[in-house]
Amino acid sequence: MNNIKTAALLAFMTMLLVLAAQSLGNFSLGGILFFAAIFNLGMYFFSDKLAIAASRAKPVTEAELPQVYNTMRRLTQQAGMPMPRIYLIDSPQPNAFATGRNPKNAAVAVTSGIMSMLTEPELEGVLAHELAHVRNRDILISSIAAMLAAALTIMSRIFLFGGGRDRENPLGALGAIISLIVAPIAAMLIRFAISRTREFQADRSGAQLTGQPLNLASALEKISVGTSRVPMRVNSAVAPLYIDNPLKALGGRATFGRLFSTHPPTEERVRELEEMAYRV
Repeated sequence: MNNIKTAALLAFMTMLLVLAAQSLGNFSLGGILFFAAIFNLGMYFFSDKLAIAASRAKPVTEAELPQVYNTMRRLTQQAGMPMPRIYLIDSPQPNAFATGRNPKNAAVAVTSGIMSMLTEPELEGVLAHELAHVRNRDILISSIAAMLAAALTIMSRIFLFGGGRDRENPLGALGAIISLIVAPIAAMLIRFAISRTREFQADRSGAQLTGQPLNLASALEKISVGTSRVPMRVNSAVAPLYIDNPLKALGGRATFGRLFSTHPPTEERVRELEEMAYRV
């Protein structure tokens, strides 16, 4: 169901792009998509390095984090995936993230705070969640959404500063302005919705991998309390990668509610995992 929602959201964003292109008329949709794709391809191929650098994560050996290595090795063997690179973030906030365009280029980072807060079964649930992001190609999905959103933003700026067809027609110009102002905002909201959907899917996929949904549910409750109380300064561009919003304690909660949030409410995630456990 979450994959269907993601596909529907991407399709809706594509429809917005086509409608906006029709408003511009004398501009090339292909050219705009090309420039948006070039920019986001760079982000796609170097997303792992950028995320690691932005989070100030350091590579660690198996001797330094044996519990993470042992758990991740067991999970990757179950999933038939290669072992990701392991990083540690020196922060008391309990959190973790995964990045990488495919399983061969994956990296998983955990904070020192999460290592001291979670039990071994809870940590396994978190690592399975992060591994699920990689297996589900969520970096690819988010890159496609970012490319479409960037194209809409480019088109809105072209219209505002360069014009489009029917600029001399008040009604045509008004309709184009409305569509090209509303469309980028809608695209941003869709990107946030896709991010929330992928979190639900990673919860489900990770729980299926371990067979213990309640362990992840327990971990999410502890992490949510920790991220609310313990601040961690990270670049807002990589904040959606984390299992919970790392900026929450710094006022990272969306002013306008859930629509502007990149993470689903913890209560909903826990409820879905509990329902999943009871169905087993």
